[in-house]
Amino acid sequence: MILAKTAWFAILPPFVLSGEVDLPHAPSSESVFPMRVAVFLPNWLGDLTMATPTLRAMRRAWGQSAQIVGILRPYLNDVLAGTDWIDELWHFDPRSKNSALHSRALVARMREDRFDLAVLLTNSLRTAWIAWRGGARERVGYARYGRGPLLTGKIYPRRENGKIVAEPMVDSYLAISQSLGCGDESRRLELRTTADDENSADRVFETLGVRQDGRLALLNSSGAYGGSKLWPPEYFGELARRIADETDHDVLLMCGPKERELARRIAELSRHPRVFTMADQPMDIGTAKACMGRGRLMISTDSGPRHVAAALGLPVITFFGPMLPIWSDNPTQNAVHLLADLDCVGCRERVCPLKHHRCMRDISVDRVFREAVAMLEPTTPAKKAA
Repeated sequence: MILAKTAWFAILPPFVLSGEVDLPHAPSSESVFPMRVAVFLPNWLGDLTMATPTLRAMRRAWGQSAQIVGILRPYLNDVLAGTDWIDELWHFDPRSKNSALHSRALVARMREDRFDLAVLLTNSLRTAWIAWRGGARERVGYARYGRGPLLTGKIYPRRENGKIVAEPMVDSYLAISQSLGCGDESRRLELRTTADDENSADRVFETLGVRQDGRLALLNSSGAYGGSKLWPPEYFGELARRIADETDHDVLLMCGPKERELARRIAELSRHPRVFTMADQPMDIGTAKACMGRGRLMISTDSGPRHVAAALGLPVITFFGPMLPIWSDNPTQNAVHLLADLDCVGCRERVCPLKHHRCMRDISVDRVFREAVAMLEPTTPAKKAA
């Protein structure tokens, strides 16, 4: 170990038990000049957004004495644009047709850069192996899925009766930065936009005719996890119409490339001229962030865009079914979690195994609309029904 660069790692215990031992102190600016850190970032939009407090904690603790490289999937490249927690972004995708994004190429690149530390926000065996083969002197992450021997700093999730205790992912990520001595950090999610993002959103709003006076509600119907997370499109259509008609808000339907047709269908079902869709607009994450940042409320399935909206400061209403709210719970957010009263809620299945999909269908439009009105008040109260 090169003490001139990494002496502070000497105080990192070989086994770090989350919440059960004293955590080491952050490295001082005198002990690290410079430190090269590789951070393996989460692979999903929502997970990466929930990791932003951890990235903020590391930058706050280490300042510019650390050169931090974020390693992530290419499609997530713009998520962190506008923030200053990461100095470089490297793309990695083992399933890509481009061999330059594969594991072997990443190992070679890491060896050339000679990292002092690899922080694994991912839980895969593959990323631990890459960090080890890539020559990172210290490798810190959760000791799960058989990768413990590849780590020099191990964090163990809390267990009761042999089972891992469910906890918010934002806390799971923060336990990693805390184990590195980064200290306490707010759970507040945070994302920003760039000038280019805002200019792109200007063009979208002008093209669609969306009002830019703040009277905007956002709806997100996506669910990359599987069909079990999807609220019925006819419900979305009715909700969009009621928001546009009864609260005098424009409604913008967010979507990704794979949800274009669904967004178009919901817009058609709404039968309202103030309901707009992103289906034929730019699909990049930067534009989506800037558009969401202009809204007053996000109503969403349990998927990545709801976390982005929360990180931009919006109140969020979320439908839960196959997953329970505990995984994404965050006390810093203005959030409403809607669940049906069913024993099968929390099944974690991608497709409803009982074929009725009641966990979503039993969340009524009336119920969601009431919550939406409560969040939009007192600035724009709903019209009273005749």
